[in-house]
Formats: sequence, structure tokens, C-alpha cells
Amino acid sequence: MVRPVYTHWATSEDISSLNVTLHDAGSGLHGRSLGVCHRGGEFIFDPFAAYAAGLVTNPNMVLAGSIGVGKSTLVKMLLVRGLAEGRTAVVIDPKGEYGALAEQCGVKPITFGRDGWCNPFVGDDEENQALLRRMLAATQGRELSALQRFQISQLWRECVDKSEQHIFQKLFDGVEQRLRDTEESPSRELALLLHRFVRGDLRGLFDGPGEPLSLSGDLVILDLSQQWAGDNVALVAMSAVAAAQHTLVSRSTPGYLVLDESWTLLRDHGALRWLQGSWKLARSRGISHVLVLHRWSDIASAGDRGSAQRERAAGLLRECETSWLFRQGEEEANEMASVIGLNAQEQAVLTTLPKGTALVRYAQYRSIVAIQPDAQDQGVVDTDQAML
Repeated sequence: MVRPVYTHWATSEDISSLNVTLHDAGSGLHGRSLGVCHRGGEFIFDPFAAYAAGLVTNPNMVLAGSIGVGKSTLVKMLLVRGLAEGRTAVVIDPKGEYGALAEQCGVKPITFGRDGWCNPFVGDDEENQALLRRMLAATQGRELSALQRFQISQLWRECVDKSEQHIFQKLFDGVEQRLRDTEESPSRELALLLHRFVRGDLRGLFDGPGEPLSLSGDLVILDLSQQWAGDNVALVAMSAVAAAQHTLVSRSTPGYLVLDESWTLLRDHGALRWLQGSWKLARSRGISHVLVLHRWSDIASAGDRGSAQRERAAGLLRECETSWLFRQGEEEANEMASVIGLNAQEQAVLTTLPKGTALVRYAQYRSIVAIQPDAQDQGVVDTDQAML
């Protein structure tokens, strides 16, 4: 086991509140540096190595900060280092910003809805039905009724076998006749809902002609930019995450699942509840979920203070044992302090960090790190964001 050595930015007067040692030697892990600690030592971090060394108890991470402070640069650097160590990675890319990384790694981004359709139902039967319920709830904009849940369960048992890939087509075939009903009913409502996936506005995304997209290779980038401005971006992102999780599970090595612009998922009730359930399996599946968001208010606006939605989103952030916090405004820093438990000094530092510098919190350890891309990183990071 690697003996942990810890980093701090404070004077001796702050030691009692920071719970860190009085030196600046970084994480004690080995590998390519991500940057330099505030008082001089290199900072090296890999969530799987940190887990193996006992520095953290889960590999999930959150990156938060204002636009243009270095979040994307850091994500790409983490992935480049991970891939070099034999890790795998899937990036959910809502705005098509990972093209340079794909090019350097010799892969082509998959544009969701243009290059083919994605089959998100690749788990076990119970998991697939849970995902289906969440997808339908997200599509209709409210929770499924007890009757709808019963009908879906019955329909699944009657129409879907274990080898089936065209799930929505099979389900729709089972209720298509209800479209001819002259009176509204839960059965007709379900038929109309499934119609959207097969013949309506969602056709070609989760079912279609031929075979589904193959998410193979050490690096997979799912470009969701064609759905980014639409009403269905959370639904598409949730389905992409489900497929990505099982893509990573099928590999023999641990891997990263990057959810850029993750507020699109965290603000959606159905997507968040589904994600919350799958989050707890990160360790057993060997997945480091990487949530990337600008500010807490992106999520908080989806629910009132004290609401179940906000509490679920806050809980998901708290379950990311490693946080990379870039500069935020005072109001945002106040909110983040409340959500993930920043102490007064951390909260104050968060509003004054220079561009390209992050407060790193991993378990009880703290560092302030100036992110520094090296020569090998320059091909994949935006030079305007390089922070050198």
C-alpha cells in the first residue's frame, strides 16, 4: 500500500480546521503529474490508484467551476493518463467538445441519432425494466401510475425475451391496437407513449433498423450535440449512460464514465432517481463516474430548497468522494459549501482561485493544485484553457 502524504495551502494556524499535515508532498501516488501543489510539490491522482491505496472509499469524482476555468482540460488530462495506464473510458459529450481527444486516440466520436441507434437495455431483466420505467416517466414528464407500471411489467413478460434488441418495437407491437380505441384509457396512453419511440419524435434513437451501435474500443465518445438544445436531452443522456456503464463493465479493466454538462441529468427527476440507484454500484463495477458541472444553481433550480429532488442531487454529489472545485462566485460557493460540507476556509478560497487552479478534496485530504498540461497533453486540450 502507498503511504499517504498530504497537501495543504495553509499556515500552521489553520491546521486544526484543515486536518492536513504540515508539508506539501502531494497525494503520494505515482504517475504523470496533473499539476503543481500550491507550495511546490507535484500532484498526481488516479481515482482507482487512490482507492487501492486507501485514500478514498469510492472512485466517483465531481468537477465544478465557472465556465472557462479549466474543467475540460482536467478531464482530458485524466483520461489521457488513464488510457496510458490501460484504463478504458466512455465520455457522454453533450456539446461535441471531445473531438481533439478522439482524434489523438485514433477513434471517431459516435453522434447519437445520426450514426445509428443505441440499445440501452443491456443489463439484467430487473435492471432493464427499471430503466424502461425511468425512460417512460422522463418522456411523459411525470411518474408512472401504478397501473402503468403493472401494464409495462405484463407487456415486458409477454413480448420481450432475453436476446431481444428491438425492445421498443416489441413493446409497441403488443399495444399498437390500443391506438384505435375511441376513448382515452391507460392502455391507449401507454400505446401513444411507446409510439413516440418507434414512429414519433424519438424514433431512430433507441430502436431502428439493423443492429444497434457498437460501443467498443478503449475510448468511446458519445456525441449528443444533436439533442443538446431539445427537450429530450436528459432522456438521451440517461440512456447513453446506461449503455456506457455496461460497456465499461464488460471490460477486464476499470474505466471512466464522464458525464459532461451533468446538470442535464441531475435536474431531471426520472434520470436522477435512476442514476442514484446505479451510482452505488461504482466500486463493484469498476467505474469512476466523473460529473462535470458549472455551478450548483444549475441543479438547484430544478427543485425548491428541502425538496426531494434537491436532496437527491446533493446526495449524489456528496457520494463523489473526490471533488475538483474551480473558482466560483460567492453565492455559488455558499451553496456548494452547504451541499458538500466545505469549511469556512475552503469556501473563502473557492472564490479567489486563479484560472486553472482547483481545490482538490479527496476523503479528508485537501490540496490546492495549479493544473499544468505537459507537452503530451497539448494535442487534446484547448490552448486557451491550458493555464500555463
